[in-house]
Amino acid sequence: MRSLSGNGVARCAAAVVVLALGIPALSAQQAPAVKRNVVLKQDMEIPGREAIMALVELPPGGAEGRHTHPAEVFVFVLEGTISLEREGQPTVAMKAGDAFSIAAGKVHQASNTGSGTAKLAAVFVAEKGKPLTTQVQ
Repeated sequence: MRSLSGNGVARCAAAVVVLALGIPALSAQQAPAVKRNVVLKQDMEIPGREAIMALVELPPGGAEGRHTHPAEVFVFVLEGTISLEREGQPTVAMKAGDAFSIAAGKVHQASNTGSGTAKLAAVFVAEKGKPLTTQVQ
């Protein structure tokens, strides 16, 4: 059997470190994707505004990511359980049958804390022509 030189030992040690650090990164998975389906979009009689209705699905463990809207948003929880974080307010748990609103420009995020898909119906009274969602760091 051959023995390793100092240089060989260093290479083996480096390989072990790379493998130890790399394996968790390879096994890490991305958070489940959130689905958004716009079911209605139309101009309002309020100048410069449009109404948008969307169905949102948050899979178990899914989160929207912190974001804002150029709109007032009104949401009804159809199914499941979510954790709702809103700028300037304590985090709250919401379940099927609960409703909430988000003021325009406020940072917020919903995440699914239940075992099944959470489904939400959202109505936006939005500034026409602006992107509906802006992600925030």
